[in-house]
Amino acid sequence: MSAVEQLLSTGAARADARRNVARLVAAARAALDEQGLGVTTREIAHRAGVGLGTVHRRVPSVEKLIGAILIDTIDSMAELVTEAAREPDPWLAFAGFAESYVQLRAASCGLHAALAGDGDLNLGGPLDRLRDEVTALIQRTQDAGAIRTDLDPHDVFFVLATAIPAERTMGLLARPDQWRRNLGVLLDGLRNAAVTTPSAQFTPVKPPA
Repeated sequence: MSAVEQLLSTGAARADARRNVARLVAAARAALDEQGLGVTTREIAHRAGVGLGTVHRRVPSVEKLIGAILIDTIDSMAELVTEAAREPDPWLAFAGFAESYVQLRAASCGLHAALAGDGDLNLGGPLDRLRDEVTALIQRTQDAGAIRTDLDPHDVFFVLATAIPAERTMGLLARPDQWRRNLGVLLDGLRNAAVTTPSAQFTPVKPPA
């Protein structure tokens, strides 16, 4: 269910109410990506071009608004797992999902923080489902001999999370594609040395609208 549908009280909401909620979701998503979980109601209203009263009328709270957006995004990540599973080569399936997953985390400060456990947004259910689906994808890849057998899914989750770079380190500024470069090194480390299938070049993934 999209973030807009989660926030509408009934499926038969008036067209103007639906438009306002959609505008607030778009504004909050952009603010969440740039500013993280500390985004304020005032900032969302400013970006949406509406008054604070409209925000308070259309969404229960800024926490509910952010939570709906994050659930929508996490559900979209689960769809990426389903899509990856259609790839017959288990390694390419895993590498394709990994690139899309890390790209989404790198593109949103708020999503990255929420997946790291920051905030109190009641994301347990969606995260449990995503974790189960990704675990199955990892195990399929291991069963095919493509991922090192001395690792378990817990290790793989933490390895992927480390692909997101800090803005600076040792006086150096991260490149715009630093996350992709980091991920390439990490995938080489995860891959069974006997596997010769190269990592594919994947089309960049956009966060859900």
